[in-house]
Amino acid sequence: MARDTSDTTPLTTRDELIAWFAAGEKPRTRFAIGTEHEKIPFYRAGHQPVPYDGEHGIRALLEGLARRTGWEAIEDAGHVIGLADAEGGAISLEPGGQFELSGAPLPDIHATVAELHAHLDAVAALADPIGIGFLDLGMSPKWTRAETPVMPKSRYRIMAAYMPKVGTLGLDMMLRTATVQVNLDFSSEADMAAKMRVALALQPIATALFANSPFTDGRPNGFLSRRSEIWRHTDPDRTGMLPQAFEEGFGYETYVDWLLDMPMYFVKRGETYHDVSGASFRDLMAGRLAALPGEYATVSDWANHASTAFPEVRLKRFIEMRGADVGGPAMIAAQSAFWVGLLYDNTALADAGALVRDWHATDRESLRATVPRLGLAAMVAGRSVGTVAAEALTIARRGLAARARRDEAGRDETVYLQPLEAIIASGRSLAEEHLAAFERSWQRSVEPAFRDCTF
Repeated sequence: MARDTSDTTPLTTRDELIAWFAAGEKPRTRFAIGTEHEKIPFYRAGHQPVPYDGEHGIRALLEGLARRTGWEAIEDAGHVIGLADAEGGAISLEPGGQFELSGAPLPDIHATVAELHAHLDAVAALADPIGIGFLDLGMSPKWTRAETPVMPKSRYRIMAAYMPKVGTLGLDMMLRTATVQVNLDFSSEADMAAKMRVALALQPIATALFANSPFTDGRPNGFLSRRSEIWRHTDPDRTGMLPQAFEEGFGYETYVDWLLDMPMYFVKRGETYHDVSGASFRDLMAGRLAALPGEYATVSDWANHASTAFPEVRLKRFIEMRGADVGGPAMIAAQSAFWVGLLYDNTALADAGALVRDWHATDRESLRATVPRLGLAAMVAGRSVGTVAAEALTIARRGLAARARRDEAGRDETVYLQPLEAIIASGRSLAEEHLAAFERSWQRSVEPAFRDCTF
């Protein structure tokens, strides 16, 4: 997220919080696709992480991109920490220097792919001459947490201080992981609820398909998606599978109540982030925050608070899929294709709902716990994840074909599912392919990852 929301309109009632989510509803004709991805920068000479400062650092890269693209620089206490495009796109920094593109809302996957390649070309034009590359792995494979640089972003300092109080791996999540996310629209509260349930149930299936973080500290870590496992040990108050989404009557009100009970990180006033970690949004609405007595909640506060919830599927004024490790460009496109195919066609959405309808809460929680280590070999309700994934892909393919969105060559969006279909055919995720290379051609070293696993 490059820029915090800026809207000082007061919020005084719970109904206003509910209405904030309802305002995200769109007619189906205006449904869009937003794709976000993070990539881990490194110096090609020596395979070291890239610091913020310095002639060839992250700040220099951002400033060069601003000059090249014309995007507006976003600053925090005098530090450039992101760029914003007038069309809705943004570039931001994750805590460990992960370079993130938050794509603009676009009408189809063909457009998101064009956006992705334009971004990668612009970044490469500046990064290549100064010897910076970018890993397409879901976790940095070599550097320890202590060796990872920390970006000068005020909200991250507050989060970093709070994370060890509520979980054991929150700092690893912040500093050493990279993901790809897809943001999709909903037309009504009922449409939102149906999409949230399907997306939450199938999120571990996506985790298995996109598993791509098998190395930590220079060696195999025992997981196919260590990034996903790290999230299980980050902060139970704001992560997980949202079991309440599967209860009868789930809607905006249920999600609002969950957020009201979720501890806050910060309140921003002007350019200052005030640490209120652990405090209640209810107290802010009542003007009772101990750290900011007499301050009351605004729309900005609510939007920023909603952005600090990290369930496997997040509701904002759109629905955000959060379960996948990042991969290369084809895998980033495949992530969008998978979810658009499942959720944007009504027949596909109904079929996907039927696929997961008989799963119980214990099935979903067990699946979430076992997939990071076992991937496609994990089991759910007596079936392998690989089998369920194959069926989900078939449904997604039908959904994309029904959309019939074609590029200039006449291809519809099903073309972007090909990497996932290859994974199903082989039975091996990217993580498993990398582990096999580690044992053979990489000669039990992660150094070749800086050659083979890059954008």
